[in-house]
Amino acid sequence: MTSSPKAAASERRATALSAAAFFFVLTSYYIMRPVRDQLSGAVGSSQLPLFYLGTFVAMVVLTPVFGAMVARFPRRRLLGWSYCFFIACLIAFVPAFLAQARIGARELGVVFFIWVSVFNLFVVSLFWSFMADIFDSVQARRSFPLIALGGMAGAVFGPVVTSLLVVWLGVAPLLVVSALMLALALALLLRLSTHDAAGRASRAEEAIGGSLWAGVRELWSRPFLRYMAILMLLGDGIGTLAYALVADYAKSHFVDSAARTAFYAHLDLAVNGLGALLQLTATRWLLTRWGAGWGLVLPALVNLGLLVVVMIGGQGSVAVLGASLPLVAMMLAVTRGFAYGMTKPATDALYTRVPRETRYKGKNFVETTVWRFGDLVVTSGVSVLGTAGIGVGGMAFVGVLVSAAATWVARRAGLSPDLLPESPAVVPEEPADSQAT
Repeated sequence: MTSSPKAAASERRATALSAAAFFFVLTSYYIMRPVRDQLSGAVGSSQLPLFYLGTFVAMVVLTPVFGAMVARFPRRRLLGWSYCFFIACLIAFVPAFLAQARIGARELGVVFFIWVSVFNLFVVSLFWSFMADIFDSVQARRSFPLIALGGMAGAVFGPVVTSLLVVWLGVAPLLVVSALMLALALALLLRLSTHDAAGRASRAEEAIGGSLWAGVRELWSRPFLRYMAILMLLGDGIGTLAYALVADYAKSHFVDSAARTAFYAHLDLAVNGLGALLQLTATRWLLTRWGAGWGLVLPALVNLGLLVVVMIGGQGSVAVLGASLPLVAMMLAVTRGFAYGMTKPATDALYTRVPRETRYKGKNFVETTVWRFGDLVVTSGVSVLGTAGIGVGGMAFVGVLVSAAATWVARRAGLSPDLLPESPAVVPEEPADSQAT
């Protein structure tokens, strides 16, 4: 079955604008992310439970606030107000980072760590809820890997910008650059918000309605959301374990904030380079050929293999391009690379097959509150195991068991009985005299 040339052109235009918007969203995020991570590197993994406790409390408080906004306000206003608020916050944080030595890394770290997590709720997750709203399931499997590739380009560009500018400008002015990138993303999203991917007038001026607690309620009533919540807890636990171990490495090897910021920027560059490679090669083929469910299973299997390597190698290192890289840093880079390069577009493609309210409220509850609860549990567990004398190898063994369970849950999520049926396959028709837009 083919679509009209006009619909095909509209889909290409929506994909291109979405990819450009996601480029600027993740450029903004990956400029501020090393700024955040250098604070955790300054205090080590022992303070991460405090960071994640504050983040989890913030998510519990803000989940009904977000639900109320989604229920009451049209999508265009929700996007505009949310993004403008965070642009203003980025500018407001500049004086605090100029006074970091006086305020203290621990105190500033708690506040900024929580704020970046709230940013994820209202900016990054809202972006993908919006994407699931304007693309149908078949379009999503074609377009989401390309949109994610645009984001990966931003996620590579952000750390490069950070690595170059932090030496010349210092840490605080980077937040102004991040705010500018977010403003450009907002301009593109507002342009997109009035039509869907097929060029039809969209529901941009319709509030979604429903209960402000719908995200919490649907977690118990929808098998798909339950699977995604469990997968979030299990899968993200592996990345959080690696993050905690890398925080200890950064604390012991780097003495100042600029050096730690550069280290985390280089690590993000490796993560997103891998993610971009996956988008260019395996992800789109896997999603269109085998379905989005397999985009969840393969990363879980990769995590399982990585943890076996770390369990055997422990504190060892591996040579990468002539440089010695700790195994825990390699695990973090590869785990995140697959999470962003494959798991994320697969997950968001599956969310096109649930009702609209679930795309915004249920999805955001899983990707924020559930996610941060898992972070709190994992980092607290790492502290307890470390106090008990359990080393990296022992922690990796626990991770192997967790990752094996995540593989099974990932497969079940893709086959969940409450997912809506796939739309009939539509292949965009390309007229002989047309040119790509």
